[in-house]
Amino acid sequence: MFLSVFDLFKIGIGPSSSHTMGPMTAAARFLAEILSDDWPRPSGAKVDRVAASLHGSLAYTGVGHGTDRAVILGLAGQIPTTVDPDLSDAIIEKITAEKRVAPPGHPSYRFDPASDLVLDKKTPLLGHANGMAFYAYDANDRLLLKRIYYSIGGGFVVSEEELQRLKSRGDTSTGPKVPYPFKNAVEMLAMAGKSGLSIAEMKRVNEETRQSRDELDSGLDAIWGAMKNCIERGLSQDGIMPGGLKVRRRARQLHDKLQEEWRQNRPNPLLANDWLSIYAMAVNEENAAGGRVVTAPTNGAAGTLPAVLRYWLHFHPEADQASIRDFLLTAAAVGGIIKTNASISGAEVGCQGEVGSASAMAAAGLCAVMGGTPEQVENAAEIALEHHLGMTCDPVGGLVQVPCIERNALGAVKAVTAASLAIKGDGTHFVPLDAAIETMRQTGMDMNERYKETSLGGLAVNVVEC
Repeated sequence: MFLSVFDLFKIGIGPSSSHTMGPMTAAARFLAEILSDDWPRPSGAKVDRVAASLHGSLAYTGVGHGTDRAVILGLAGQIPTTVDPDLSDAIIEKITAEKRVAPPGHPSYRFDPASDLVLDKKTPLLGHANGMAFYAYDANDRLLLKRIYYSIGGGFVVSEEELQRLKSRGDTSTGPKVPYPFKNAVEMLAMAGKSGLSIAEMKRVNEETRQSRDELDSGLDAIWGAMKNCIERGLSQDGIMPGGLKVRRRARQLHDKLQEEWRQNRPNPLLANDWLSIYAMAVNEENAAGGRVVTAPTNGAAGTLPAVLRYWLHFHPEADQASIRDFLLTAAAVGGIIKTNASISGAEVGCQGEVGSASAMAAAGLCAVMGGTPEQVENAAEIALEHHLGMTCDPVGGLVQVPCIERNALGAVKAVTAASLAIKGDGTHFVPLDAAIETMRQTGMDMNERYKETSLGGLAVNVVEC
């Protein structure tokens, strides 16, 4: 299965790729379905009202993750890549007051968020924990069209039919075949050994079957630009984050303290870790506030990889634009293997699939730009993933704040440590990356549903009880 670097790194808004970007994309797909001729309808019937229901994890933590807002925005015609976070409140307030949506290219539809958007905690949809249904009715409230979609992590959205094909064939990709179609780490290393290419070089060749080199580089630069802007904005903001937990932003204050230490030349043996943590927290504070982030591979884990990449630029004088691209390409190769063989969805496998995957991707990217061989890169990814196995997803209040923000910081620290360990070895190691990925998948399947993004267990319960 070929997953493009742009499949894994999507620019959108927080606080969740599965709960915000995915449902917004699903709503856009449903609007396109309404206009299509691919569904039967009574003669002369016209859509007059639209509605939606959220199920599973989307119902349990939907409000905290902004899923309700995402669906409203999506039915208004907004999409994750272009929606303006600063205008979202005004759009939602207008729809709530008028009880109508008027997406571009459509007539105005009746839609009252209070009654037409249902968080259904009693009726799970069997395909995936993040299920949602959209409905279209005529003026007499006769059901004309119903579509079910699943948000399967990282902003990916599939229909019921696409999910079945994905489960039966393990591949829903389309487009031309690629020269290096590795689906696991064993194949990736074998192809690297046979071709003499690095992982980034193989990934680049694959990507260039779909776009020119200039287009690829421009896209990679845009991804890093969005990540960098998110860090900078996060470092400039302070105050209380939305949602009701009254969690205060800390990245700016910590950044100011580090800057003061830097100016005074105070010795700080933890300097690199401090910068890593602050960069990661800046991103995830922005994500929690609904700002613009990049899935890496998800919004909940959006801070880990940018923090490690910014660390590379901060502490390594040899860092340049070409190395940034190689970092992202290598990370995407590893992320694609994880998604293909396990999951990057917290609702499906817990936070090991989000921050664990992000840490593995970041470790691989850093090891590669530090001069690591493909074997060392694979080792770095394995070390990082192995030491996130079993991590639950238990957001307090259903918000992507506690423990998510600090968890990204620790994921970044683990990634750098993993890359450092791997680069000092020869690539030979005991546990293969593929074994760690399969263990993560099995652990996620065994994990109690309370610990998979439902906020029914773990910190989400015990912090409140204390």
